[in-house]
Order: sequence, then structure tokens, then C-alpha cells
Amino acid sequence: MWADDAALGAAERRLDEWESSLAERAERAKTLSTRMRELTGTAHTPDRAVLVTVDSAGLLIDLRLDERTRQQPAARTAQQILDTTRAARADLLRQVADSLGDDASARAIIDSYRDRLGHDQGPNDAGR
Repeated sequence: MWADDAALGAAERRLDEWESSLAERAERAKTLSTRMRELTGTAHTPDRAVLVTVDSAGLLIDLRLDERTRQQPAARTAQQILDTTRAARADLLRQVADSLGDDASARAIIDSYRDRLGHDQGPNDAGR
């Protein structure tokens, strides 16, 4: 099948390089996956009466309400929570984008996060 030992040796080296490349990519993917799972997004209202933290999936994991929220209508507090949650998700999306490069794979992951978290980037008055 092989014309000479040199061709066989070259083919073996290419296979070894390919195998090594796959192992390196798998390790990078594992590291990236771990890093992504550890990300959280956080935002607060301008007066810091509402503070929201979301996990790497965009799910609410912490909600802190200042006592001042008792002095306002419940509907206003509810809207602040919703708006601030959207801002926390936007913060998470920004962190995901900052953690990845700008290649096609990175863009696909960012688009996947954007689709899951919603396109809304949060209101302008919620801070991080």
C-alpha cells in the first residue's frame, strides 16, 4: 500500500498530529465549558434598591431588595426586578462575549446565549 517507508512515516506523523490536535481542542473545550458555567451576571437599579444576580443559564440566583422598596408600589418593585434581571442577563452575555474569541465558534456560542437569554439588553437605567 505504501510506496516507501518515508511515506508511511509521514502518514503516521500526520495522524499523530491530528490526534494531538483533537486532544488539545477537547481540553480547551472542557476548560471553556467550566469557565462558562462559573459566569454570573449582576445588575442593580440606579438607586441600588434592587440587586439581581443570574447564573450562567440566565436564571435568577440572588435577589436583594433594599428596605426602600417597601415604600413604593409593589408594581414598581416588580417592574424594577424584571428590568434589572434583563440587565443582569445582558451583563452575563457581555461576559460570555468577553471570554470568547472572535472566531466562528465563538460567535455561534454567543448567538446561542443571546437566543436563550433574549435579545433585550435591559433598560438604560439599570447598572452593573
